[in-house]
Amino acid sequence: MKKKLFFILLLFFLLIIYIYVMSIEVIPNSIVLMQGDNLNFATLWGINLHGFDEQKVMQASSEIENSRSNGVGKIDLSLNLFENIPLKDVSVSVVPKTKVIPLGNAIGLKLYTDGVLVVGMSEIDGEKPYANSDIREGDRIISINDKEIGTTDKLIETVNSSNGSELKVKYMRDNSELETSILPIRTSENEYKLGLWVRDAAAGVGTASFYVPSSGKFAALGHGISDADTGELITISNGELVTTNIVLIQKGEKGKPGEIKGSIEGGKKLGEISKNTKFGIVGNISNTGLMELTENEIDVANRNEVKIGKAKIICELEIGKKEYYDVEIQRVYTNNNKDNKSMLIKVTDERLIDKTGGIVQGMSGSPIIQDDKFVGAVTHVLVNDPLQGYGVFADMMLNQMM
Repeated sequence: MKKKLFFILLLFFLLIIYIYVMSIEVIPNSIVLMQGDNLNFATLWGINLHGFDEQKVMQASSEIENSRSNGVGKIDLSLNLFENIPLKDVSVSVVPKTKVIPLGNAIGLKLYTDGVLVVGMSEIDGEKPYANSDIREGDRIISINDKEIGTTDKLIETVNSSNGSELKVKYMRDNSELETSILPIRTSENEYKLGLWVRDAAAGVGTASFYVPSSGKFAALGHGISDADTGELITISNGELVTTNIVLIQKGEKGKPGEIKGSIEGGKKLGEISKNTKFGIVGNISNTGLMELTENEIDVANRNEVKIGKAKIICELEIGKKEYYDVEIQRVYTNNNKDNKSMLIKVTDERLIDKTGGIVQGMSGSPIIQDDKFVGAVTHVLVNDPLQGYGVFADMMLNQMM
């Protein structure tokens, strides 16, 4: 009987530990608040944020309004157990209230990588020169023999000029700089190769979300651009925002996402891209005349203002013709700071359903408007139901501009 009671108590104790561990895990390492938002999330008994002060958050909000420099407005807190046992660090970023012009323009994106991205490997006349180098797909080569490598042409030129000598290669992986050496192989064409397939640029079509007149900055997509071969978010050195021509709209259907296909051949430059983040593309618009900024500035909604109910999205399905379409916000995930699935939306406008079948690729970034406020942007479509998809909160996108 005592042994049975012991095992019951042990199981109960282990269950409590499991519940606490899971409760700690779901609390994100970084939280974004907009000025006026409250920091609310449920914690178990004994777990608290040490150092949190509502007055401190408001002070940070004021500082952000007066200074746009990196780091201003961020508060580092500690998640503690019983006050004195630190569990994890939590960074709170306070985004200032601002006004934006919602866009909805179809745009083209050209991204140039920081270094050259390794996207594949192949044998050279039956040999693998990279075999002992530990270089993998997704790594970025930044220099060879201390010479900066920024393009594929530069890499080819540097490898060929080695005349077969061993090369010292520096590369990046997960924000860490690593170094290795590779002995190039001479081919039958008298060229030297490393057996690595690399890429120095990426391009795509999407939708611009909003423009901030006070700073000249823009945001688009609501998600980052990942490499098609590696699936990793592309680390960029710079990029260009350009005009695009919509050439085809492929309607979405259950199990098969649709797509807005566009061409950026001969596209005119609209601005510069400075960041590729998991919450969208960020940069500056230098040619506002081509953007057709016909909408008025509107307030950005706090996430606690976003509610279940009717809303609208703006998107461009014909060149020079942006339109508002009816959607319904079905769920709001107010405490989600981990990813860009902040709200579940459903297309209800028959005009849009007739044109696209619902949400399609290329529509990512379409601004979501509710109660005459910018609340976020479309990010995903549900593969099994193209009428439904996700949107990201406005504050998550604004935070990328800090």
